[in-house]
Amino acid sequence: MFTPVAVHTGTQRLGGVTRPGESWAAAATRIAGRPAYALDLSGEVKEFSSDPTPVVALRPMTRGDLPHLVRWLNAEHVHQWYGGDGDPTPDRVAEKYGPRIDGKSAVTHRVIEVNGRSIGFCQDYRISAQPDYALLTPDPDAIGFDYAIGEPAFVGRGIGPRMAWVWLGSIPRRYPGATTCFAAPDHRNAASLRMLAKVGFEQGTWFDEPQPDGSTTTMVGCSLDLRRVVT
Repeated sequence: MFTPVAVHTGTQRLGGVTRPGESWAAAATRIAGRPAYALDLSGEVKEFSSDPTPVVALRPMTRGDLPHLVRWLNAEHVHQWYGGDGDPTPDRVAEKYGPRIDGKSAVTHRVIEVNGRSIGFCQDYRISAQPDYALLTPDPDAIGFDYAIGEPAFVGRGIGPRMAWVWLGSIPRRYPGATTCFAAPDHRNAASLRMLAKVGFEQGTWFDEPQPDGSTTTMVGCSLDLRRVVT
């Protein structure tokens, strides 16, 4: 089956289709003649761009980033989705995230940078290392993905899809053999669900996740086939 692919480059929109066994990303790169990133993969035509700016990168988080992390987790637009563990005080954030930064956890944290400025964070892990999540995806070896744009000035500027695309591109190298990625935003988080759809995630199981305060939150399991989309 051939998938139509379009790449926006400058004032042009170049079109083509995937070749047998070719991923959407590989087709876009071939059509553009240079690397491309996902604009919107939720429609019949998979839309990409080859515009190199802004430059979005991910780097390992260090303990020096903890003050930024505290500020991001306290930002209203982040706290509403990450506030289940209580107030993100400096001590609580250091206790929770410090061991992960030090490599003493199965969760790997990265800082999102835009043109060299730190603006948020993401984290990943093998779902099989999280027994409760392993039951929610058809592939227990999937790579879990959580994220947040912490700086309010960068929200709603299209950074999320580009960040997710950079992250997806790193998975084959960091998790050899992985074939699936998995994310589970709150069902009320329309912006996050839309961002995931733009880079090729598809909605699956809805499930209730217990919260530390005894309540439950309904999450939407979203999966991405790396072989079809990226590799």
